[in-house]
Amino acid sequence: MNLIEILESLKLGKISVTKAKKLLSLHSVEKIEDIAKFDIGRKFRRGIPEVIFAEKKQLVDLKKILLAAISRSDPVLVSRINKNDFKKINSFSNKNKIKTKIGKNTTSILFFQKMIKTSGGRVGILTAGTSDIGIAEEARLMAEAMGCMCTCSYDVGIAGLHRVFPIIKKMIRADVDAIVVVAGMEGALPSIVSSLVDIPVIGVPSSVGYGYGEKGVAALASMLQSCTLGLSVVNIDNGIGAGAIAANIANRSVRKKD
Repeated sequence: MNLIEILESLKLGKISVTKAKKLLSLHSVEKIEDIAKFDIGRKFRRGIPEVIFAEKKQLVDLKKILLAAISRSDPVLVSRINKNDFKKINSFSNKNKIKTKIGKNTTSILFFQKMIKTSGGRVGILTAGTSDIGIAEEARLMAEAMGCMCTCSYDVGIAGLHRVFPIIKKMIRADVDAIVVVAGMEGALPSIVSSLVDIPVIGVPSSVGYGYGEKGVAALASMLQSCTLGLSVVNIDNGIGAGAIAANIANRSVRKKD
């Protein structure tokens, strides 16, 4: 029984308080052999699905964790799968009848068994360059895992500033509740976007760049020192974190309207 089913059964008198307490205790932390522990109740408590950081995990362990996670907390986002394991884990999911959404230019996959219910929240996602798409796609997968609809536009960086304005109009027409902006190099795009809209903007510095301030350091410093209000910043390449923040804002906005 999932958390909602337990509470409904208690309300209807189908189970006792003692039984409900016992069942609820199972919805806290689950140990998977000696390799992992995951927070079963996160989705119900915070609205954020289970995320598995796959980098440096052995394929055999990743398969065990994924099966345990998807049985308890559908959907599950697996981030940064090793390139050598990407096709194998995708084939493994097909064999176990687990549906997937795969991002462009990224090795992150969203796994789910039931169709994800749309929350009504709307999230906009932009990138400064084509090299930033992989990070933006992680944000999209996370936002969609949380039930949001995403309006995306990639490669709109300030090297051609005129490209930004039609996209801003598109975001406003789509009535997005939050905008994720991914940028490397000097990381200026989030500040520009934030200066043009009354919508919360989440800046994601990407590790695109070279020389002084390489690997996203210059972009991070630039965003943290932005003069425009209404811009928040996550860590370098943290598209998943940005997607979670944007989706939380969007979903809360929908609940307030209701």
